[in-house]
Amino acid sequence: MSKLYAIVDIETTGGRASRDRITEIAIALHDGEKVIDSYETLINPETIIPFGITRLTGITQGMVEDAPKFYEVAKKVVEMTEKAVFVAHNVRFDYGFIREEFKRLGYTYSRRQLCTVRLTRNTFPGLRSYSLDNLIKHFKIPFRNRHRAMGDVEATTILFEKILNKEESTKKMTDLINLGVKESRLPKNITLEQLHELPEVTGVYYFYDVNGNVVYVGKSINIKKRVMEHFAKTTTKASKLQKYVDDISYEITGSELVALLYESVEIKRLRPPINRAQRLRDFPYVIHQFTNEEGYICLDVAKPTTKMRQAMNVVAEYPKIGSAKGYLARALNQFELCAFHCNIEAGNQPCFNYHVKKCHGSCLGKETPSDYNERVEEAIEYLLTVFEEDFFVIDTGRTETEKAVVLVEEGHYSGYGYIEIEDMTGERSLRDVIKPVQGNAETAKIIRRFLAGKHGAKVVPIQVKNDIAY
Repeated sequence: MSKLYAIVDIETTGGRASRDRITEIAIALHDGEKVIDSYETLINPETIIPFGITRLTGITQGMVEDAPKFYEVAKKVVEMTEKAVFVAHNVRFDYGFIREEFKRLGYTYSRRQLCTVRLTRNTFPGLRSYSLDNLIKHFKIPFRNRHRAMGDVEATTILFEKILNKEESTKKMTDLINLGVKESRLPKNITLEQLHELPEVTGVYYFYDVNGNVVYVGKSINIKKRVMEHFAKTTTKASKLQKYVDDISYEITGSELVALLYESVEIKRLRPPINRAQRLRDFPYVIHQFTNEEGYICLDVAKPTTKMRQAMNVVAEYPKIGSAKGYLARALNQFELCAFHCNIEAGNQPCFNYHVKKCHGSCLGKETPSDYNERVEEAIEYLLTVFEEDFFVIDTGRTETEKAVVLVEEGHYSGYGYIEIEDMTGERSLRDVIKPVQGNAETAKIIRRFLAGKHGAKVVPIQVKNDIAY
């Protein structure tokens, strides 16, 4: 484990790294025994500092007006933290902001991390709170300028040294830094250094065996963290990975939707032996078809078990029963099907649609199975078309100046691509970047599930006559 620690604290204009900016940074370089170097500076955030933040930190707009911008101190931050473990109290916050600032500069910032909140909780269990304020009071840590970067770094450094003086502190820190990965559990040709060099971004990763064959494909919004989790576990799958993995590669996607789609297509293309079948629990309801004794094709909604589903002729899958029934009702009306043969009505009398002349009488035997089934086949084709409209999904790109574009056309996932924001001038510009991909039932579910969540992606309907405006 590295014996160099960069203890870091920042002040910001708010709590969201993707939106807010850094106003101050302080770093204390510690060699495991003492502080050997330090650095602090105010930073011009190039935006307004909210009054509530000024009241908390004391940092005013005037104080940062002539301060360096982040790009002017970025080299110093890299040099101070290089080959060191990035230490902070609630490291996700400080590290996330610094990584985001570097991302805006087109630079990937990656360091081993150590959170003193988690470390203190492991070392001194049972305290009422592990906030820095409470720990300062509990351990009677002398401090100055609370909620200023160097003041908080000094307090965190004293706390860090208290932890260093405890038994087994090195082991606990190693476990946290390596996310629980033991070197003894790693495959022969995979090292901790190799894992720590993986990017902390969204994308798809591949595990290869000694012969160069892909044995596993996965996706994550943090490739490094997810890969390390694989080797930290003691599950049956983890044991297989530890036994067979000889190399790792990855593809950065930026967009989580693209990563999900990419993973699905690659699993079906490569058929990696360690990948398990994708679960069905998120789409438990189905419309399935069967032929009755009279020869009519019937449609019905059901919530089958996995075993039952294997025996069914499934037409389409849905997350909610209302969605399944709604699609079946639309198909019934559009193709003038029989409500009895769609299990929407029961009984021996003519169905309601027959009375309003929207059923041709299959419920009375007045329409032959062959004539009726011809329309049912058209309805099934309609139900297989998952999306009724064509559209683009515009999502996060791989860089600050880029967007990912996913195309859904003729009811199905048709491909993806990337475009510079300044080049987004309309539908043609989006189509030009699309790489065609053959969609499948799984990719349709992925898009539907993604759009149902709160991911911040933009859906842009494709205009028939008018170009897309932005």
